[in-house]
Amino acid sequence: MGKRHINSFGIFHSLPVDEAATRSAVIQLLEEVRQYRQIGYIRQMVNVTHNYAPRYHGATHLVSKPTEQTAIRNIDKEAELQRKSELLDQAMNGLSSTQREVIERSYLDDEREYDFISCGEMGISDRTYRRIKASALKLLAIAMKLEVFAEPEDRRATVSVHEVG
Repeated sequence: MGKRHINSFGIFHSLPVDEAATRSAVIQLLEEVRQYRQIGYIRQMVNVTHNYAPRYHGATHLVSKPTEQTAIRNIDKEAELQRKSELLDQAMNGLSSTQREVIERSYLDDEREYDFISCGEMGISDRTYRRIKASALKLLAIAMKLEVFAEPEDRRATVSVHEVG
C-alpha cells in the first residue's frame, strides 16, 4: 500500500484566499531570501553633490539629513531581510523532507535547475513534483502569514457602486 496523502487544507477552503496572489507573495519572499543569502545586503550609498541653485523654503525649520536617513534605511532593511530569512528557516522546518528538497531546488539553490531535471534526480514524476511544490508553497504561506485574502463578490460590487458616485 502506498502512502496516504491527507489534505490538510480542508479548513482553509472556506476562507476567501486569492491563491495566485498568495503564491506570488511566497515566491517573492523566497527570491528575496535567496538573494540575501547568496550575496548579502548591498548597502545604499549617499549621493552628496553640491547644488548651486538657490533653494527657497518656507519657514518649516526642518533640516534634511540624507546621510542619517540612508544609514537608518540600510540598518532597517538588513534587519528585515535577516528576520525574513529566520522566519523562512522556521517555516521550512515544518515541511516534510520531500517538500523541503523541492522548495530548495526550485527557489533557494544558488544554481536553480529546471523542474524536469529536479524531477529526474529525485525519481518522481513531473506531476507529483508540481503537486508537492504547490502544497509546500501553501504551507509556507500559512506558516509565514502571507495569505492574500480576496474580497467576496458582493463586497466588490458594493464597493464599486459606491466608488462611482
